[in-house]
Amino acid sequence: MRSLYLACIHAWLQRKKRTAPLHVRAVLGTGPRPAWRDLLLSVALGQVLSLLICGIGLTSKYLSEDFHANTPVFQSFLNYILLFLVYTTTLAVRQGEENLLAILKRRWWKYMILGIVDIEANYLVVKAYQYTTLTSVQLLDCFVIPVVILLSWFFLLVRYKAVHFIGIVVCILGMGCMAGADVLVGRQQGAGENKLIGDLLVLGGATLYGISNVCEEYIVRNLSRVEFLGMIGLFGSFFSGIQLAIMEHKELLKVPWDWQIGLLYVGFSACMFGLYSFMPVVIKKTSATAVNLSLLTADLYSLFCGLFLFHYKFSGLYLLSFFTILVGLVLYSSTSTYVAQDPRVYKQFRNPSGPVVDLPTTGQLEPSVTYTSLGQETEEEPHVRVA
Repeated sequence: MRSLYLACIHAWLQRKKRTAPLHVRAVLGTGPRPAWRDLLLSVALGQVLSLLICGIGLTSKYLSEDFHANTPVFQSFLNYILLFLVYTTTLAVRQGEENLLAILKRRWWKYMILGIVDIEANYLVVKAYQYTTLTSVQLLDCFVIPVVILLSWFFLLVRYKAVHFIGIVVCILGMGCMAGADVLVGRQQGAGENKLIGDLLVLGGATLYGISNVCEEYIVRNLSRVEFLGMIGLFGSFFSGIQLAIMEHKELLKVPWDWQIGLLYVGFSACMFGLYSFMPVVIKKTSATAVNLSLLTADLYSLFCGLFLFHYKFSGLYLLSFFTILVGLVLYSSTSTYVAQDPRVYKQFRNPSGPVVDLPTTGQLEPSVTYTSLGQETEEEPHVRVA
């Protein structure tokens, strides 16, 4: 009798779970994941990228200052070679439309341009340290954020809300606070002899970074992460190899090779490969804008490590800067952006797993606005094709 009574209670609870409102279903454990979990996950994923950049910065600092190995092109070349070995070969063994040769026949020149943009973005920012100060690089590197916003607005048709702009402003204020702390404690590394040249190099590198990030977001959302990384590995290794042979072969010969330098190169390559492999995942989960806001904390992680490794001076403004940037990230990630889709611009919205829906050809096509969350997708959307 007791078992029958328990069975009835269990059936009643299951029925209530299926018919209850969403907020009740979330409590009962059958509804969608609470929004705060997605928010924390988005912020945490961005901080993983920042930690990888911190590792890249630390290994580069040891190589350049302790071992006098100034080889930024060679370091990038190692990363592109790893991408080639892992992702380009994966594309080569695939069949059908996702095969390497099939992709090259359709889009080879686009990926060639993207590969050159990615290479030169890295090179320009690293080169700027020879001409300007660390503080200038940190502040001007934030120029990537308005570049990504503008490109996302016009080319990805992303529309932002007021809370997004508030979050962006708060993040940039946090970055300015960190730069002010650098000035107060005297941490302005760099000669600064040709400051204008260095500042222009940073602005150029930030612009190229923004172009690369927006292209990456489009590719990982509409094509695939493996295709993006495979093509970057192919063209990146080719063109960075040419740049290495022309500009940096003499510096490479001066490197005093030993096991410590080899270990630093391995550590740099591992962090760089992890950054390139993981960033498309985070961009697809959030957006290119959110990723670049998250990366503002990378300099702070490097600073905190430098307090112990390089005996940097500490200022309370660094902690204030860190938490200010985190508050800005939370504000930005608390609300989803939306995408305005105009069928006159996009003739086909690609989604290989969904059905294709033909739009009526009679009458004038009117632009539409589709509200989509840039967070976790809960269901597949149908493909729309304009006749």
